[in-house]
Amino acid sequence: MKTVTVSLLIAAASVAALVSTAGRAPRVAARSGPAASRYTRYVAIPPGASLDSVVDKASKVVPSANQLAWQRREFIGFAHFGMNTFTDREWGDGKESPALFDPSDFDARQWARIFAGAGMRMLILTAKHHDGFCLWPTATTAHSVRHSPWKQGRGDVVAEVARACREAGLAFGIYVSPWDRHEPSYGDSPRYDAVFRAQLRELLTGYGEIAEVWFDGANGEGPNGKRQVYDWPSYYRVVRELQPQAVIFGMAPDVRWVGTESGYGRETEWSVIPLRLADAARIRPDSPHPLDDAFAPGDLRATDLGSREAIRSATVLAWYPAETDVSIRPGWFYHAAEDARVKAPETLVDIYLSSVGRNGVLLLNVPPDRRGRIADADAGSLAGLRRILDRTFGPSAPPRAPAPARRLAGALASYEVAAPTADFNVAVLQEDIEQGQRVEAFRLEACTEAACREIARATTIGYKRILRFAPARAERVRLIVEQARGTPVLAGFSLHTLAP
Repeated sequence: MKTVTVSLLIAAASVAALVSTAGRAPRVAARSGPAASRYTRYVAIPPGASLDSVVDKASKVVPSANQLAWQRREFIGFAHFGMNTFTDREWGDGKESPALFDPSDFDARQWARIFAGAGMRMLILTAKHHDGFCLWPTATTAHSVRHSPWKQGRGDVVAEVARACREAGLAFGIYVSPWDRHEPSYGDSPRYDAVFRAQLRELLTGYGEIAEVWFDGANGEGPNGKRQVYDWPSYYRVVRELQPQAVIFGMAPDVRWVGTESGYGRETEWSVIPLRLADAARIRPDSPHPLDDAFAPGDLRATDLGSREAIRSATVLAWYPAETDVSIRPGWFYHAAEDARVKAPETLVDIYLSSVGRNGVLLLNVPPDRRGRIADADAGSLAGLRRILDRTFGPSAPPRAPAPARRLAGALASYEVAAPTADFNVAVLQEDIEQGQRVEAFRLEACTEAACREIARATTIGYKRILRFAPARAERVRLIVEQARGTPVLAGFSLHTLAP
């Protein structure tokens, strides 16, 4: 990896908050004392608040410890595996016989090796999909591996995957579908809620630490012809009690769906957005999860979720970051007919740069086949992805001590680090999101002794922004923040050449 001289120019009141540690990107000191109280997981906006006041409050909203740990994983994996793998379907109807589930060469360690080798930091397993078939020997239904021929009914997919993840250094997460097309009580809302909570308790107590619980909003009529009304707060309480370190995806206030299944995040992706509440009076300020009882799941697929215009009329702003999901194949479950349609490494790189590189976490689905193994085509594509990313963002040269900050024309403050001249076409930028997400617009300029020229322009940065541009050669590069919510606080800035 080649680097160039870097200048960080902050078009804001002061750069005094920027400090540097040799070998690390510029950061600010940890929050402590009275100032710490200014930072919050959410903020209520009083009626009639000015836009400047709303923007100021937005600049102080920060992630919870759970959300921060999730964001730092950056790239995680999904494994859709279950009854649909053996019926060659995407959505089952719940009428399938458990006898159909019989992987011939199940190897969770192979999954974990491939996911970890691709650079993923967590594996989320579909413990139960919409067909209601459970991949663990649950006491709640006969529609499970206990009544399958696999391992004479003594197998437990969840246990084997959880163990393989621990051995490979991967965090483990579970997808458990609230929609259950097999369960007769589905639609008898209180009765089914009890069944679903019992399933959650089994999954959250028997398999070690769970890092993410994945809920989608799928809903339909049950075998009784009735539509279920999910008691979401009661589900959250089970998760919070049994796995307090976990984030809940989707139908909860921890992590939101980006809005498509393409793998591409928004060009402008805010983590601080207005939150829809069922009842603001049910916010519990003193709780570790103050929004759980008040939260109302809703549609968050709009192009603009967090701009000044989007937050101007908000009643509550919260840290609610985006998870960007996509499958390596056209479908989410394995289908032999799609073996020639696995996404190429170059496509996966483009998706990575447009998800992780747009302030999101990439959730890439890689479905095991009927053997219970990751197919060669999928494994090969993941290995190609890793090679390109390693050649692009791999270990850099030993860090140099930073030069002192100095003022430039226009009262802009700069931060410079000496480095050799080189060609580059990728920039990686990071804000210190423990201090909030603040950058609204910025540009990059490549400078020589003679002149500077603009090479890239964008809006948000957030946890990570990866920009691609035409190859450039320079003696130094300037980051100029043109608009921000208060003083931006940068955690990283590096330049790279995208590997072929």
